[in-house]
Amino acid sequence: MLRYTLLRFLVFFGCLAVLWLAGLREEEEMLLLVVGAALLSAVVSFVVLRRFREDYSAQLATRLEERAAAKQAAVPDRPTDEDDEDAEVGRTREGDGDFR
Repeated sequence: MLRYTLLRFLVFFGCLAVLWLAGLREEEEMLLLVVGAALLSAVVSFVVLRRFREDYSAQLATRLEERAAAKQAAVPDRPTDEDDEDAEVGRTREGDGDFR
C-alpha cells in the first residue's frame, strides 16, 4: 500500500508540474491547477498504476481470508438454533409420538 500511495503522490506532483509548466501559474488559477492535477492524476493512476492496485487488492483479500479462517478456527463448535430445534423435534417424535 505504501508503494502505491507514494506512486500516486508522484503522479499527482508530476501532473501538477506539467500543468504549471503549461501556464497555470497565476494566483487566480491555483484552484484550477490543483483540481486539474487531481483529475489528471486520477486518470493517469487508473491506467498506469493498475498492476500495483491489483497487487495490493490481492494482498488485502489474502489477509482478510486468513483473518476469517483464524477467527473460524478460534470459535468452538457450538450448536446453532437450528441444531437445537432439530434435537427438540427428534425428542418429541421419539418420545410420545404426539407432536402438536
